[in-house]
Amino acid sequence: MDDHNKRVIETALLCAQEPLTVADLSRLFVEDITTADIEEALIEIQRTWDDKGMELVHIATGWRFQSRLSMREYLDRLTPEKPPKYSRAVMETLAIIAYRQPVTRGEIEEIRGVAVSSNVMKQLEDRGWVEVIGHKETIGRPGLYATTKQFLDDLSLTNLQSLPILEDAAPMAAAAQLGQAVMEFDPSATVETVIIEADAKEVSETDAEVVEIVIEEIEETEETTIEITEDGTIEEVTPESENNPDETK
Repeated sequence: MDDHNKRVIETALLCAQEPLTVADLSRLFVEDITTADIEEALIEIQRTWDDKGMELVHIATGWRFQSRLSMREYLDRLTPEKPPKYSRAVMETLAIIAYRQPVTRGEIEEIRGVAVSSNVMKQLEDRGWVEVIGHKETIGRPGLYATTKQFLDDLSLTNLQSLPILEDAAPMAAAAQLGQAVMEFDPSATVETVIIEADAKEVSETDAEVVEIVIEEIEETEETTIEITEDGTIEEVTPESENNPDETK
């Protein structure tokens, strides 16, 4: 593909408010341009932006430009709004759904060992991270919960197979059902990992590992960071919403 057409694709991606698929990008041109040509152009554009503050990434709903993690501390100064907060119960529930989906509310409660409040599920649904995709053929036909494409987009993942694989035997079986592949992480990464220790009465060691992995993955995205506040809640920090440092104190 010539330089002019690559500039057209690059401009469209920079101006787009949502991720664009290869099919979307093909509509930019009157002449016939193959899918392979567009995908090759996207890879070349990715390389061109390697040394810049923005990067081109491929996520579940298409391709998009986003700021690099190293730029977050500077961009956060432009958005002093108070970010939303999520409790440990919300994050544990999200982790279980991510790795055990589709799963009913009763199954989530069985894994956690405590009841799941309606407010917890509402927060996850309002955030666009989980949804009911069907009903289990059993007494009462309970809803089956699964993660959404929004969940994958916020974690900068292309699909569920991109979730980090679990090492324990039990969660490994669940991972195998999803056909998960091992995710390679850069050992030189400087992002701090938030670890939630397992409470023997509320969550097993296996499920605690699931919680840790999902929070680690959220923390490594450009869109979301998880922090534990002084009152013990888990706080989501995004480039669009960040606590004012003075207010945090």
